[in-house]
Amino acid sequence: MTAGLVGVVLWQNSYEMDERQVSIRHGNNTLKGVLATPTDGRERHGLIVYVHGDGPVDATHGDGYKPLWEANAKAGYASLSWDKPGVAGAPGDWLDQSMDDRADEAVAAIAWARARPDIDGDRIGLWGASQAGWVLPKVAAKTPVSFVIAVSPAVNWLQQGRYNLLAELRADGASASRTKAEIAKSDATRRLLERHASFEEFVKEMGRDADGMTADRWGFISRNHTADATQDLRTLLGVPVLLTLGGRDINVDTADTERVYSEVLNTGGALTVRRYPDGTHSLLKQSIEQSDLKTTLAALFSPRSLFADGFLDDQRQFLKELGRGSNSTP
Repeated sequence: MTAGLVGVVLWQNSYEMDERQVSIRHGNNTLKGVLATPTDGRERHGLIVYVHGDGPVDATHGDGYKPLWEANAKAGYASLSWDKPGVAGAPGDWLDQSMDDRADEAVAAIAWARARPDIDGDRIGLWGASQAGWVLPKVAAKTPVSFVIAVSPAVNWLQQGRYNLLAELRADGASASRTKAEIAKSDATRRLLERHASFEEFVKEMGRDADGMTADRWGFISRNHTADATQDLRTLLGVPVLLTLGGRDINVDTADTERVYSEVLNTGGALTVRRYPDGTHSLLKQSIEQSDLKTTLAALFSPRSLFADGFLDDQRQFLKELGRGSNSTP
């Protein structure tokens, strides 16, 4: 029985692609990455460069990217991702970064990829989730990209934060008094950010309401809290964009995101929107994500089933249609 279970786990966690460790020079640093390539025998492939969301994310996102990379490989595309600075032994600290810093990393990775004989430099696109929504258009402003896959992207940092706060309070069944207190605390934090308060000032004013904020995290928020992708999105006009949104997302106001993307990008006719009613912010099935046990079991025995129905297939289909020049908004 044990040997059989081990066999199932190994089989389910084996993917139809080749993976190799790579190193990418970026200024005085080295990006520690993974390049996953199709096993179709072709000498050159298009490439999808991955831009992480918030947090200390490694190159494979704890292996969570691998079902996505496999879908890309089946469509004839390689995938490239790297550890955030300070993660998994990589030099630096991701909390020291601005969104422009993150974009510069991706630009360096694209330049590295274009110099490789096994990558088709005319077919390099971006994949990015959540916080990457502020990074993707900045990359496109610095170097040509063939397409973009935006997963649950935020548009305005402060609006997204307030939406998330209220959505979590509703999910918790918070009382009116608690909701009022949390909004007041959020407003106080915003005022501190507006006047460029130091971490020491934040702690002094917030006291017990500091909620475990660290100096490094405060610095990161201070650098990035004015982020708004609305104007930057214009750099993607005419670029095929796949926007994927979950119906159970409590982190990002997906209706607002879709509205802004549609207003800015639909003129070019290259925006495709896909919605997944049971998808969370991570585009996992809510029924699985809300249970640690279900998440663990699915990751072990059926990792591809973690994602909302159709999510992997839609990305693969989007990539296949790129070659045929067909992209339409449903």
